[in-house]
Amino acid sequence: MTTDTVGGVWTYSCALASSLAASGADVTLVTIGPPARADQREMLSDSQVDLIETDLALEWQDPEGRDLPKARRVLPSLEARLKPDIVHLNSFREATLPWRAPTVVVAHSCVNSWALACRDTAWLGEPRWARYTERVAAALDGTQVWVCPSQSFHDDIMEIYHPRSPGAVIWNGTSAGTLPSRKREVIFAAGRLWDRAKNIEVLSAAARGLDWPVQVAGPANADASTDVTWLGQLPHSALRGHLAHAAIFVSPALYEPFGLTVLEAAAAGCALVLSDIPTFRELWTGAALFFDPRDGQALHQTLTALCADETGRASLQHAAYEHSLTYSLARTTSAYLKLYEGLLAPNRAKSPLGQIEVRA
Repeated sequence: MTTDTVGGVWTYSCALASSLAASGADVTLVTIGPPARADQREMLSDSQVDLIETDLALEWQDPEGRDLPKARRVLPSLEARLKPDIVHLNSFREATLPWRAPTVVVAHSCVNSWALACRDTAWLGEPRWARYTERVAAALDGTQVWVCPSQSFHDDIMEIYHPRSPGAVIWNGTSAGTLPSRKREVIFAAGRLWDRAKNIEVLSAAARGLDWPVQVAGPANADASTDVTWLGQLPHSALRGHLAHAAIFVSPALYEPFGLTVLEAAAAGCALVLSDIPTFRELWTGAALFFDPRDGQALHQTLTALCADETGRASLQHAAYEHSLTYSLARTTSAYLKLYEGLLAPNRAKSPLGQIEVRA
């Protein structure tokens, strides 16, 4: 299984790989991009997952494909040594390599859908991004099956790349937590300030004048607002500790193919205040409050009212927690095992591409 350490893919990969290993599978995680930090490696310490690190470039940081020849040498040689039954890829580029085993590509995000959501598409016509788009399309058509973590993002992939096969939808999952008996009067969020899609600036503006403190986990910069407390990059264990204490979790994202931190917040019993985007509507309708992510005043008013409404807040916390149980790690793991088994079935070669459909 390939992975990267930059965003939520690492959290997803560690959780799924550990769960697969617990079910009896031999799993090797292979990193693309920067090496894992010590706190990230700690997320695998209690599992039987092997970790191999490479210095290959992430595809969205190498749209020209300059690193592709090296990837063609490194990854097939790893396959020859490890002899996997399934190659599970968490990025697109690697699906264009000459794998011997059946491949699964999971679409966690893509540059084109990010740009469309952020209304920043002028640069996509540059030759290097045209090559990126061609490789993503080739990956989707070259793999045995591709997967998205939400129906909303699946629809985006279909509209942008027009893959030949319909793909599958498997929701991400997390382990069930225990609903805390008491929460603190804190509003919490997580996101990289430099990532326009996370839209943290809107929360910074909305925080001004709130009675409760607003804390944000993630890298900031020198221009960061003083109306929120910037916690910096947190280890996953520390992030989950903050979620356990915070009464309210906010995601003002313009773009989110799934949103694992939202799920972890719900599982920790936070009241959810989410941007009104298709993914969050799909996954959290009935268990969250929604706001226009481009309207900081609307977010301020929503947070002001929720901070003052203890009964409504408790109801929303309970609804989020109960709904988080829908997205269990056990259910996600079962769906992937079913997918793998379908690819390994003796009659798979006789079935037309795209007949596999797994929904969780």
